[in-house]
Amino acid sequence: MENRISIEIPPADLQAIKAALQQIQGLLAPHVIALTPEQRKTIPKMSDGTEPFVDKVMDYAVNNSEFLPAYVSLEELQKDWNATSGLMPLLRMVDQIQDTMSDTAMLAGSEAYKGALSYYNSVKQAAKMNAPDAKAIYEDLRKRFEKQGRKPSSNE
Repeated sequence: MENRISIEIPPADLQAIKAALQQIQGLLAPHVIALTPEQRKTIPKMSDGTEPFVDKVMDYAVNNSEFLPAYVSLEELQKDWNATSGLMPLLRMVDQIQDTMSDTAMLAGSEAYKGALSYYNSVKQAAKMNAPDAKAIYEDLRKRFEKQGRKPSSNE
């Protein structure tokens, strides 16, 4: 079995990371909102290509405010742009962290699951051969596959 990842994150590091993330959540809490899935679908979204356009519009709107529609507040427009400009670099950092954490957890989990399946198959064979204690372990472990509502596969 190929072992592509072998890490041990010290509990103190995990606790420090958790505390730092909780601090970040606390700092962000008064400034962030949550959208409903429907809201996410219906609002226009800013993308990498849109940012330069909005930046250029902001420059024009400040310097040529006579073209700003009466229903658009320059002050609110600037607040929205400043919030976006401030949050986007942070969001990119968080995305990078999330991606590497997700990949690491996925690979470590995959290797743990493959090892667990190997153990399970070994216990299953031992139970067929009436090895002591194997049947009780096999009966306990096979419950995981019974809940799927299908016939046992070759992994069982």
